[in-house]
Amino acid sequence: PRFFRRFAEGVFDVEDIKARSAELADFIGKATQEYGFDANNVWALGYSNGANIAAALLLLHPEVLAGAVLLRAMVPLLPEKTPDLTGARVLICEGTHDPIIPPESAEQLAELLQTCGAEVDLIWQAGGHGLTANDIAAARDFLN
Repeated sequence: PRFFRRFAEGVFDVEDIKARSAELADFIGKATQEYGFDANNVWALGYSNGANIAAALLLLHPEVLAGAVLLRAMVPLLPEKTPDLTGARVLICEGTHDPIIPPESAEQLAELLQTCGAEVDLIWQAGGHGLTANDIAAARDFLN
């Protein structure tokens, strides 16, 4: 039911994240060729672990995504080398009362992506881990 293994809530199997993000990057590369869409304009939109694998893709395979909308994400791993995310745009939407994602983890993710050169908007929504209408509106506005 997830994109990668975890050992406990918020404790990820980093080696599995690396393997799964490599598989996803390979899939995206093959899909751009097979379906003929612009490989420089691929965006990820993910919620919870979908957002975490999208963040891992940005950190491990920065050439694959132009940007991402990360809904209820946390730091999936710390990359061994700093990727160049110059030009990438990222929206992170977090809940102020999320029992799963500590605020410092969301802030650390935003700072990590910014350090790599991404333009990051971190928005806090009143709510928990579930999505709200405000999350959808923020994602729509960001992508427009």
